[in-house]
Amino acid sequence: MESLRALGTALALAWRARPGALVGLAAVTVVEGLVPIGLAWATKLVVDAVAMGSAGLAVPAVLLVTFTAAGLLAPAAGRYWTEELVRGIGLAAQDELFVRINALPGLAAFEDPAFHDEMRMAQQGGELAPGQLVTVGASLGQAAVTLAGFVVALVVVSPLIAVLVLAALVPALTAELRLARERVCSSMALSPHERRRLFYSVLQTDPEAAKELRLFGLGEHFRGRMRAEYERIAREERRLDRRGLRVAGLSGALTALVTAAAVALLMRQASSGGVSAGDVVVALAALAAVQATSGALVAGIADASQGLLLFGCYRGFVASRPTVVRARAAPPLRAAIELRDVWFRYDEDGPWVLRGVDLVLERGTAVALVGLNGAGKSTLVKLLCRFYDPSRGAILWDGIDLRELDPASLRERLGAVFQDFMQYDLSARENVGLGDVAALGDLARIEAAARRAEVHEPLAALPRGYDTMLSRIFCEDVPGAGSEAAPGAMLSGGLWQRVALARLFMRGDRDLLILDEPGAGLDVDAEHLIHRRFREQMRDATSLLVSHRFNTVRMADVIVVLDGGQVVESGSHEALLAARGKYAHMFERQAAGYRG
Repeated sequence: MESLRALGTALALAWRARPGALVGLAAVTVVEGLVPIGLAWATKLVVDAVAMGSAGLAVPAVLLVTFTAAGLLAPAAGRYWTEELVRGIGLAAQDELFVRINALPGLAAFEDPAFHDEMRMAQQGGELAPGQLVTVGASLGQAAVTLAGFVVALVVVSPLIAVLVLAALVPALTAELRLARERVCSSMALSPHERRRLFYSVLQTDPEAAKELRLFGLGEHFRGRMRAEYERIAREERRLDRRGLRVAGLSGALTALVTAAAVALLMRQASSGGVSAGDVVVALAALAAVQATSGALVAGIADASQGLLLFGCYRGFVASRPTVVRARAAPPLRAAIELRDVWFRYDEDGPWVLRGVDLVLERGTAVALVGLNGAGKSTLVKLLCRFYDPSRGAILWDGIDLRELDPASLRERLGAVFQDFMQYDLSARENVGLGDVAALGDLARIEAAARRAEVHEPLAALPRGYDTMLSRIFCEDVPGAGSEAAPGAMLSGGLWQRVALARLFMRGDRDLLILDEPGAGLDVDAEHLIHRRFREQMRDATSLLVSHRFNTVRMADVIVVLDGGQVVESGSHEALLAARGKYAHMFERQAAGYRG
């Protein structure tokens, strides 16, 4: 029943993607299936006419030529419609899959290994199954038409032979269907191993990992792990292939026995005069065609079953990951963002990362968040971006619970530079402009954001300016360069940091801007300039600065100290130093290093 539902989904997807190709392929499939039958009957008519000395050979000859021509032309048309349909379905399936993936509002799913296994099976189902189903479906349709026609021919000549041939299909079909189901189950079980194999292979080619792999001599270590995962997968595939070989051997033996019995019966009927010479010709052709077609039909049904099971993984994933229900749009921030008794942990059995946090970010205020590693600073940032929802308590946007707001509209009012910011293998223009996709074509605005981040001059000085590819993975798309196109430019870590800040400045009119360790990778002068420009940018907005450098956090209006997932201190730099608490202790330890 599940396979039938998957088949219905696949057919609906094919109709939406390429209805004309689906109709064309169906028509060609029927023609290809009828051609062998037509040729066999036309040959019978010719043989009977010759045997009886009849002069009426014109009609059989015309039929023979017609079916021969159709047999030559139909395969080319079938390949064309098949490829067209495969392209259309593949594009539609992948598009639908990533619509669902991009609709996931938070990060929890992407941090779940089981989700990645499901997603990989769904991607495989969306990429491979549609093409497999189209190809196998066309072959099955053709084989079914041919088989039905030749079975009718056998019934006309000898019903007993027809029964024997059809009965031989049952055990082979049953065994192949079981094997197809086992292959899909095995693929699901091997998914974690396949993902690890891909991880180890990509790790050995990743430019960022290349430094440590060569410094610590890790290449052979990870190659060994990749090989171990590959061998684990190969063992399971070999086991299934051996089962398939046994099934094919038993099916072949049974087919040979049935063929021998059928030929013996046919010869007996011919010797007794029960059938004509033409009947013998068409019966032998039908017997050979039925045996060949039945084998292809059994294998095709098994492949189709496997494709449907695989497509079921795609269908189940897409159906279980609906798009986010649209809530109310986030209004402009007028008063404050309030964290009220917020508790959070990443899983039900894990430790609490935030424990009863109460915090108010008033509009237009610069707030700095400090604390030791593991204090919960980055987690709090993720909650403000609504990558997660609090386990207990609430975060209020002018009194409205964030859970009542549409995540996309909320994030339209935010801007952030994370500590692990992205370095896109794209052009300099795109790396900055992605901060506001709608402005990707506005070079003046992109350059203005880069100037505020003190990175305009380095980007403008690149070989192709803002159109230079910031990547060594892809070559630059230089007109007329052909295959000799040069690789893109490489930036230093500090310049990448400024590019990320420029991306933030593309969203400078947002209500809340967040900087997570924005000074990492910058020298002292650059850091001072960045913070000065940032403060200018934030005159009418709210900002949250996460940093371990106290020379930057002292510029904030309010400094909040997190310890063990709780707010332990809050106030201005001067007030916290006077309180002689945790902040003063951390500040003095950092300052002592400079004094020493």
